[in-house]
Amino acid sequence: MHRFFADENGIVNGTACLNIEDSQHALRVLRLGSGDEIELVCAPGRFLAQITGETDGLVQVQVREELRRTEARTQVTLYQGLPKADKMEMIAQKTTELGVHAIQPVAMERCVVKLEGKDAGKKVERWQKIAREAVKQCARVTVPEVLPPKKLTQLEEELKQLDVLIVPWEDARDGSIRQALAPFEGREALRVGILIGPEGGISGKEAHWLAENARAKLVTLGPRILRTETAGLCALTMVMAFRGEME
Repeated sequence: MHRFFADENGIVNGTACLNIEDSQHALRVLRLGSGDEIELVCAPGRFLAQITGETDGLVQVQVREELRRTEARTQVTLYQGLPKADKMEMIAQKTTELGVHAIQPVAMERCVVKLEGKDAGKKVERWQKIAREAVKQCARVTVPEVLPPKKLTQLEEELKQLDVLIVPWEDARDGSIRQALAPFEGREALRVGILIGPEGGISGKEAHWLAENARAKLVTLGPRILRTETAGLCALTMVMAFRGEME
């Protein structure tokens, strides 16, 4: 079934309009019309709806029933050390599928890529578009926000506000992700941060800063060394699984 987003007015008295982009796609590309059923995304829910007509280029629909909720109660922000090439595109896509709440690119000591000014803006816009497309594919209703890159030290106050900051590190001494989450068992809502180093990893200086200034839990992902684009997916999957978000 085709999936579309409602416009900014949302659902009013059981009816809604698709946003402009989705209306044009439904009408001109898919050739949908009155009577066709679609899936309507209107945060925080998904709905079975039926097209009833079109006015001023906007597709109108009648809502039939609410579908299963797909957004995780656990809000996970991925703090991703800036990787090389187009790895960030894959990271944005796959972490969106897994339920990430937000993505914050981070400039770290061992980052090869330097993003500033217009270049950073264009990249973030691209990553945000990829996240939005992934939301449609995976039946989510909320598009994760992809934020402009920041230096690690600029994030100190934000990191302190998290319930727990999990940092996979090859020299970790704080146990595992399961152990980091154990104190929060039974708690329905949780704000989790996962910080992943770039290709060169997290320096000892950065690890010390994270532990001392951001109360980070430096954890292991096992005996094997994972690539930066793999480590975030692995850690996010583990958090979601241990929190019951994949059942």
